[in-house]
Amino acid sequence: MTIRLEQPTDYREVENLTRESFWNVYRPGCTEHFVLHHYRTSPDFIPALDLVMEEDGRVMGHVMFSKAELLADGGRRVPSWTFGPISIHPDYKRQGYGLRLLQYALQKARQMGVGFICMEGNIEFYKHAGFGLASKLHIHYHAEPEDAVVPYFLAQELIPGWLHHNGVTEATYCPPRGYFVADQNPEAFEAYEATFPKKEKAFQEGQLPQFCQSCGMPLTRVADCGTNADGSTSFDYCQYCYKDGHFLQDCTMDQMIMHCAQFVSEVNKGLPQPITREEYIGQMKMFFPHLKRWRQEQ
Repeated sequence: MTIRLEQPTDYREVENLTRESFWNVYRPGCTEHFVLHHYRTSPDFIPALDLVMEEDGRVMGHVMFSKAELLADGGRRVPSWTFGPISIHPDYKRQGYGLRLLQYALQKARQMGVGFICMEGNIEFYKHAGFGLASKLHIHYHAEPEDAVVPYFLAQELIPGWLHHNGVTEATYCPPRGYFVADQNPEAFEAYEATFPKKEKAFQEGQLPQFCQSCGMPLTRVADCGTNADGSTSFDYCQYCYKDGHFLQDCTMDQMIMHCAQFVSEVNKGLPQPITREEYIGQMKMFFPHLKRWRQEQ
């Protein structure tokens, strides 16, 4: 097993590897391969931390790192870093290869002066590489309330004391905009995706919570979902917002929020403590700008 820098001749093989690795893992289908496809030309991309793992001449693992930011007190922007996607071919998963690749990459990053990393992932895996809940370090996730403990939002100081040295006692993580390229350019993503062999999208256990990217309704089964223009299932939008490739409401984000506010009593059925209509509106005003439909309007 060897680890080396990715080369241009590896690009297509690595993108296919990434697609195979992430398909239906965190959501129905995946977009990580498209993120990687575009990210290599981003100014946030770190070529020296773009690594592949080989076994007998076959590329079976890959990881990339990029620059990010922390929004600290007074609007101060502090440089930070993130990584991902990190991919291991399904034939090699659960054999320790992913951890070995990540540990190698983190050590290389540390040697380059990368001091602090935020990322999204499963803590049961990433805790073995030194990651913990970012909320314990008072780092908030950009799409959640500041007091929320987000189980998939993780962080690690690669250089001990880095946060203190940079005067960061509390901050909000701002991920690289390139991570949303599939949402910002859905037609380009669909055209790119069509160049790969067809695979079936599905809900499955262990995925991150899925929400309608228009109204925020939880999506847990195909029956919850709307339909695309060709009649296929839309895993992005619910049946009440999207049908046959069209939105069912011609409205602004604020109008959608006010529409959803009338259902606060239904929301409260799933909460340990009820919230008021005003509190619910406040939460939606923070959450909705990160949904696919409204992000495109920002």
